[in-house]
Amino acid sequence: MIAIKKMDDRIGRKFSNLRERKQAALICYMVAGFPDLKMSEAVIDTLVNAGADMIEIGIPFSDPIADGPMIQEASHHALTHGVRPQQCFALAGATRKIFPDLPLIFMTYSNILYRTGFEDFMSKARASGIDGFILPDMSIEESKEYIKISRELGLASVFIVSPNTKDNRARRIMNASTGFLYAVSVYGVTGVRSTLYDRSIKRIVKLRKISNPFLPVAVGFGVQNPDQVSMMVGAGADAVIIGSSLINIIKTSENNPNMLNDLYNFVLRMKNACRHS
Repeated sequence: MIAIKKMDDRIGRKFSNLRERKQAALICYMVAGFPDLKMSEAVIDTLVNAGADMIEIGIPFSDPIADGPMIQEASHHALTHGVRPQQCFALAGATRKIFPDLPLIFMTYSNILYRTGFEDFMSKARASGIDGFILPDMSIEESKEYIKISRELGLASVFIVSPNTKDNRARRIMNASTGFLYAVSVYGVTGVRSTLYDRSIKRIVKLRKISNPFLPVAVGFGVQNPDQVSMMVGAGADAVIIGSSLINIIKTSENNPNMLNDLYNFVLRMKNACRHS
């Protein structure tokens, strides 16, 4: 892990506190309104009580190009049941009241912000208790307004580097990122994978060498078991992001009365793997 300087924001404080405790952060992704908004509140409560350090709230979008089939299905389900950004703001606000120190991040696509206007949308997000954004389709070349408004509002702008991002471009992305850097572990879209390749480890090591020494690196896409979490943390990841493996459990809610308990136990195991040996 890196020597993260003290920062007076929820994301920065979380990373600093975890570093002092020799832990990596576990960032848990969920789709707002899947399977419904009431259950979304219960899901977030379960994730946090099981050890999630940050929550990434996915705002449903009609064409989630970076997401695999499982998250696409969850997003479509939420949309068809009437979930829109306004309900996502309300979910964030309700969560903030219960967990005042919990870092909350919106993950969505830039078209949603374009429709409303970046400043209006991001101001509403900030007012609801959101700490930052992940916009997978936002390139650094088109991000001037987004970055400017993020800085003005005190929101983290988390950018993504893929396995084939060249070093020079990776440095530019790192310079634009605040909060943390999202490092994609494998090629392709999000989703559960049975194996993560050696090049994922090499990529983390490389990013640690070329990155801003104060910018945490979070690894996601395809992480599904504690061994993979331990592997990523051992390679130098400051955080691990899990999503599809959680959606896979949440989708059983209709026929599984023990879904929340199953979710709790899974997240507990994943968090335990975030501790440095």
